[in-house]
Order: sequence, then C-alpha cells, then structure tokens
Amino acid sequence: MSLSSVLLLLAGFVLLVGGGEALVRGAASLARTMGMSSLVVGLTVVSFATSSPELAVSAGAALSGSPGLAVGNVVGSNIANILLVLGISALMVPLMVTSRVVRTDIPVMIGLSVLALVLALDGTISTADGVLLLALLAAYLVVTIIRSRRGRDDAPPAAAAGAAGAPTKAASAPSRFRATRTRSILLDVVLVAVGVALLVLGAQLLVRGATQIAATFGVSDLVIGLTVVAVGTSLPELATTVIAVRRGEGDLAVGNIVGSNIFNIGAVLGLTAIVAPGGIGVDPAAVHFDLPLMVAVALALLPVAFTGQLIRRWEGTLFVVLYLAYVAFVLLAASEHAALQPFSTAMLGFVLPVTAVWLVALAAYELGLRRGRRQV
Repeated sequence: MSLSSVLLLLAGFVLLVGGGEALVRGAASLARTMGMSSLVVGLTVVSFATSSPELAVSAGAALSGSPGLAVGNVVGSNIANILLVLGISALMVPLMVTSRVVRTDIPVMIGLSVLALVLALDGTISTADGVLLLALLAAYLVVTIIRSRRGRDDAPPAAAAGAAGAPTKAASAPSRFRATRTRSILLDVVLVAVGVALLVLGAQLLVRGATQIAATFGVSDLVIGLTVVAVGTSLPELATTVIAVRRGEGDLAVGNIVGSNIFNIGAVLGLTAIVAPGGIGVDPAAVHFDLPLMVAVALALLPVAFTGQLIRRWEGTLFVVLYLAYVAFVLLAASEHAALQPFSTAMLGFVLPVTAVWLVALAAYELGLRRGRRQV
C-alpha cells in the first residue's frame, strides 16, 4: 500500500463531502424555485448527477476490456445504495417515504432489476439490451416530469398576490419576478454543476486509490467492482443523502437512492452496453448470485418503505448488517477461505430466510392496520 494511494483516498473523500453539500443546496433550491417537489428533483436531477461516477467507471471499464468491473460496479452500487447508504441515513434520522415512492418508483426499480437479471442470463448484455434499458429509463423520466408539472400550480402564490394587491405595478412586478426567478435558477444550476464536478472528481480519485490498494491483493475485476469500486462510486449518493437528511430534505434523500438505482440500470448499464463493442460480458458468478441478490435487495426495500411509510433506525441497522455480511461473503468467496462454507450455510439457512419472513410479516401487519382504519 503506497502513500499516493492513501492520499488519493483522502482527497477523494474531501471532494465528495464538498460536492454533496453543493449539490444538495443547489437541487433543493432549484426544486423550490421551479415549483417541483424535492422528491422529483431527487429522482431525476440529483440521482442522475450522483450516478455519473458509475457511468464514467463502467463505460471506461467496458471499453478497456474489463467487463467484470463494469457489471460489478452497477450491481454492487445498487446493493450498496439500499443496504449501506439508506441504512446509514436511517440510523441518523428515520426516513419518511412518500406514497408515490411506494406505489411507483420502488416498483419501477424492482422491474428494471428483474429485467437486468433476465437480460444477463445468456451471459451478455447486448447492444440491443442496452437500447431497451435506455428507452425504458427515458419513458420513466418523461412520465415523472409530466406528473410533477401537472401537480404544481401554474402561477406562484407570491406573484398572484402581488398582481392582485398592486395593480399600479402590474407591468413591472412580473418582469422583476421573472428576472429574480431566472437568476435564482441560473445560480442553482451552477451550484448543481459544481457539486457534480466535485463528486465525479472525488469519486474518481477515491476509486483509483482504492483499486490500487485492492489490486495488490490479487482479487478479480468482478470482486473489485462489487466491493471497492461499488462503494467508492456510491459515496456521492452517501454524501448527498446524509447531507440531505441533516438539512431536513428527507424526500430528496430517498428519491436520490431510488432514482440512482434506476439510473444505474437504465443509463449506466444501458449506455455501457451500447458503447462497448459487442455489449457487456457478464460473469457467471454475477448471474448466479450478485444479480439475484440485487433483485432481492430491491424487493426488500418495498415492505420496509411500506410499513408506516417510514424507514426506522432498526431497519437501517438491519440493512447495514446485511451489507457487511454480503461484503464478507464476497471476500471469503474470492479468497476461497475455509470459513466460506459455514458462513454460507448460516446466511442461506437461517439469517436470510428469517429476515424474509420478518419483512413479509411486517407488510402483512401493515395491511391489516390499514384495512382496520378503512373499516372504522
């Protein structure tokens, strides 16, 4: 482990924190100025911005002949976003989840996760598969933006009140409002752009340093992509989500994670499959274990978010513990450690089934409560 690798890690971390702060400030202000909810901005602008490191890393890896790193980055990032990022955020403050996320956005994330698994069953995500994923993402974005615009008022209340209460300034007030609004939007966009640039640069530095360190241990591209690179490219989501939670922007935080996972599959995996010659080859280990786990994690988020529309601290703790167990399994499998067999038996035979039953029971209990309220 060299000093330069450690310095890259530290510099990347500092840039990620600064970029996350700038992005959250700009995106939250942009949402208020344009009359859009923080949730919609989190699902679109912020999620696309925080997914840009995954896009850069995956496309570069595929073009340079490391398809395992490209696929592992997307799959590992999606797993880390839910289990690690949402888990840590919920440990800080219980996260409120809007009904729109439960009804629409999480099911879309689950659907794309299942589709990615199905497309990878033949061992390749082809160029045509990439076009399909990208087209589905575009359709989702169009529907999301149209729904958000239908849900907001055509005229800001302040402007309407000014027009009604000051008829003698009817000509000048709208022009001043437009000028102020335009200036605010431009400043917000600049702040978002600066935040994105810092996040991308920070993630690149951190991933470069972490990859150098991991490569010294002789692990495969897939393992590096699933662990080191996945966590590194998920740090923008973590920085943005934690800062959003601290600033009271809970909708933006949850929207960022769900939207980022949707973007990772639709844009990152889709565009990478399009630009890579012949598509992306998928390692059999990813098809048999990591992609199904990505689907399972996406499914697990639905009952957690559905119960009380709140991700509680104990649920965040459960997510973080499961992520640590997943990373331990990947590392044990990569090193063919003697502890792999008993660890796998314990996870597959006890921990995961009990967790699944627990989540189903919680969802059934919540459904019972809601039916009882409707009958009353």
